[in-house]
Amino acid sequence: MKAHYITCDIENDIAILQINNPPANELSSKVINELSNTLDLLAERKDVKVIIITGKGRFFCTGVDINEVAEIKSTSNSRKFRLRGRGLVSKMLNSQKPLIAAINNVCLGGGLELAMACHIRVATVNARLGLPEITFGILPGFGGIRLLTGLVGRGKAIEMILTGEKVLAKDVKEFGLVNHVVSGNKLIPETKAIARTIAEKGFIAVSSALRMTMQECIKDFEKELKVESSIFDKIYETEDWRERISAFLEKRKT
Repeated sequence: MKAHYITCDIENDIAILQINNPPANELSSKVINELSNTLDLLAERKDVKVIIITGKGRFFCTGVDINEVAEIKSTSNSRKFRLRGRGLVSKMLNSQKPLIAAINNVCLGGGLELAMACHIRVATVNARLGLPEITFGILPGFGGIRLLTGLVGRGKAIEMILTGEKVLAKDVKEFGLVNHVVSGNKLIPETKAIARTIAEKGFIAVSSALRMTMQECIKDFEKELKVESSIFDKIYETEDWRERISAFLEKRKT
């Protein structure tokens, strides 16, 4: 399978998707659309039982494309962008095929939301994870608040969201943000081993187990998105976030 931003290799019932949008694998609208379309295609393939998502090169994903966000001029445009990302996350949460995030190095913002939408997360020992959106005067827009709270609990989630801190994978494993922490050269082999173990199981049993274990998460996710909508619209009606993003792009203080 060939594409512009998502590479896909299939072997032994396992598909490995790589986000390929250098230099930092940002989530632009085009990347989001292509990943969503690729997942649709893989959902129909009987020779794919498990899907691994990783980043090509040095990064997993540093988040949404800040340059694209900076071009948002209205709440309707911000809503379209959020809905595109949320649609992808919702599709991943509802996937009948297990999704495993192989997190190499940096995984921030929308990238972490993407990883949290996967069913299992394997990270390199020094991988940095975080939701730094508050630094730009905005909040995680693809359901990250609900996903993070569900994984690490309210206390740690509030701390990470309000500070925008970047934490090491090895330091948050105990909170449940990642399932496994491995050395860099073992990331893909270890992730493949997990995927292979799952792929050997009966597909109907695996998909049924996913549906049963994910139903509460999916229910909470959809409920919270309805609450978030009006909150995000109010944020994007202010100039604070625009000034903070401009300062970041221009490398100056706010």
